Amino acid sequence: MGVAVGLSGTAFGAAAVTAGLSVPQACVLSLFAFTGASQFALVGVIAGGGSLAAGAAGALLLGARNTLYGLRMADLLPWRGPRRLLAAHGIIDETAAGALSQPTAAWARTSFVTVFASIYLTWNLMTLVGALATERIGDTDAFGLDAMSAAVFLALIAPRLREGHRERAVAVLAAAIALAAVPFLPPGVPVLLASAAALIVPGRGPSGRSGGDGAAAGSGGDGEDPARGEVRT
Repeated sequence: MGVAVGLSGTAFGAAAVTAGLSVPQACVLSLFAFTGASQFALVGVIAGGGSLAAGAAGALLLGARNTLYGLRMADLLPWRGPRRLLAAHGIIDETAAGALSQPTAAWARTSFVTVFASIYLTWNLMTLVGALATERIGDTDAFGLDAMSAAVFLALIAPRLREGHRERAVAVLAAAIALAAVPFLPPGVPVLLASAAALIVPGRGPSGRSGGDGAAAGSGGDGEDPARGEVRT
């Protein structure tokens, strides 16, 4: 996963330099932002003639979902101090999905550290490669590298789409909302707007999986089972 996601860092490095950022600026953005969709949104706005403030606002909106991941991951990552801050920096789509899919809290932490380290190192290395090689690559869109992160994310959520009709309905509606909003909203915002699909599609009640998560959270069922160290999702 680290290699697959990290390779798309080449596309980001190239896109950042093409948009007018310097090689050091592109690398610093990957080091300290480390959320690919937000980074692409930022350079996309700049490349389209938008201001840095507008690009940063779109990036922050798109990155807001990581806050929700953080709330869900808090019980699985019981570290404190600098380790807690470092873990917060590593909470992205892939690390959260990998950790939450594990059967026990110990495996969840191992998955998180492994995926975080592999993606972070590869993403930053390939950002540098892409930024330095922009002139040699020429038309970066012709390589389709920007589609790699989307393909990886689709592979991560694919198992969820097989769980039931509601999950598929939410996915279809979210895609429709995002596609309809793309011509009218800044980059990144359509993805956030698409999350409303989860509120529109009816749940399955308190006895189903959709309603059960909330009840489990109230009783300490989410996160780690104190008795057995299990991860409940």
